[in-house]
Amino acid sequence: MLLDVKNLVKVYDNGTRALNDVSFQLEEGEFLVIIGLSGSGKSTLLRCINRLVDPTSGEMWFDNQDIAKASGTKLRRIRRQIGMIFQQFNLVKRSSVLTNVISGRLGYMEPLWSLVGYVPPKIRKDAMQALKQVGIPDKANNRADELSGGQQQRVGIARALMQNPKIILADEPVASLDPVLAYSILDYLEKLNTEQGMTVICSLHYLDLVQRYATRVIGLRDGVIVYEGTREDIQSITDEQFRQIYGEDAQRLGGGITGDTA
Repeated sequence: MLLDVKNLVKVYDNGTRALNDVSFQLEEGEFLVIIGLSGSGKSTLLRCINRLVDPTSGEMWFDNQDIAKASGTKLRRIRRQIGMIFQQFNLVKRSSVLTNVISGRLGYMEPLWSLVGYVPPKIRKDAMQALKQVGIPDKANNRADELSGGQQQRVGIARALMQNPKIILADEPVASLDPVLAYSILDYLEKLNTEQGMTVICSLHYLDLVQRYATRVIGLRDGVIVYEGTREDIQSITDEQFRQIYGEDAQRLGGGITGDTA
């Protein structure tokens, strides 16, 4: 087992209970998709797993390491193994694509190297290889803000690959992209999953994407798991199960969701 989450609770300072007694397990090589409305707890769950957000209570075990209680050097070592892809890309827009990708390896580099701007040739070579994996090695010297949204998200994937992670967390990675680009980005993640055995946890909104890429699905509503199923289960989801996740007023439409999704 790669990840074991037990009774996870997150209450923010303003009293918002984002996660309420969330428990699930993840095996190596799965492509787990988390679904739910905006505000259901999807992003909070992903950010708790890599400790961008500290949980209020509960346990998280990653590769037999206690993430919830880790701190300092131990936490940094765990985070090296957890790649993160963000909805808004989180690139340094004025820096080159290659520099952005190399930043994914900073957790392994000598601190002095960063201070003097030195990057070993092996790391540059690895960064170029990561860009080849996502199909944009020719953009290495472009500024990040010269790229399209889809290309910027590919840079985000390449940056995550530089960590040599055991798992990739993707927080609504295609929410700001058009449908054609959304499939393209998820194809890259699926390729990493199927060809390299990379474990992926991805939050998504559109049901057609979920049905296409997930090997397993968890549905969150108000911070509570209200649905769990396999690829086959989600492909035959009933209207009752759909409303349990998205609310009584939600309707399926063109692979997406209509109704009160705020």
